[in-house]
Amino acid sequence: MSDPMRPRASLRTAVVWDVLSDALERRVKATGRDALDVLDTGGGSGNFAVPLARLGHRVTVVDPSPNALFALERRAAEADVADRVRGVQGDALGLFDVAERGGYDAVLCHGVLEYVDDPGAGLRNAVAALRPGGVLSLLAAGLGGAVLARALAGHFTEARQALGDPEGRWGTGDPMPRRFTAEQLTALAERAGLTVGAVHGVRVFADLVPGVLVDTEPGALDALLKLEAAAAELPAFHSVATQLHVLGEARAAEGA
Repeated sequence: MSDPMRPRASLRTAVVWDVLSDALERRVKATGRDALDVLDTGGGSGNFAVPLARLGHRVTVVDPSPNALFALERRAAEADVADRVRGVQGDALGLFDVAERGGYDAVLCHGVLEYVDDPGAGLRNAVAALRPGGVLSLLAAGLGGAVLARALAGHFTEARQALGDPEGRWGTGDPMPRRFTAEQLTALAERAGLTVGAVHGVRVFADLVPGVLVDTEPGALDALLKLEAAAAELPAFHSVATQLHVLGEARAAEGA
């Protein structure tokens, strides 16, 4: 399926984009508003923010990197959506210094929990930014995918180290500060106040297939995209996914 609104590097983002698009469509119907208020924490240069703005939504991107925010501004201008994209410097732990509490229909928290000092606090802030019934898209590095990748590369000791490490790291040279299992990520989401609706494995096969095969074999990319989509929802594949995606909904306040 070709979608001009889909973010770049579709093989890496297709599953998340499809799940998020469906969730936002449901939110549009529930609110009766065509344009939603979206907060993208750690949104960087706008891989998701700009396509969402092209769909008509208003997107606020919070990111600690000035360079990423500069690239976001340029990308939004090139896509003619600068009036619907706002970039502010900040992070998840200080989110309400720059963003509105309870002011968003959807919050993206992609590639954030791996890096913040307190993942639980960062995720609680992301949830607190939601309006009642709002949706949160949570994407984080998966432990199993890293273990499998190290083993297939012949780094068996590092694979075993990651498997037993509390943070899922394979050694001091590991650039990723933290990885999660699906159970850990869903537990974090539920403790933060989300009702978890779906869990997906992301890049189950994409990082294992030689790029030359995808680039040269006719129809290979489309077939791999369909395979990724088919495997994403199956719990058996969550344990080997490079990333894990959790879609949740903010619980309504008691008595509301």
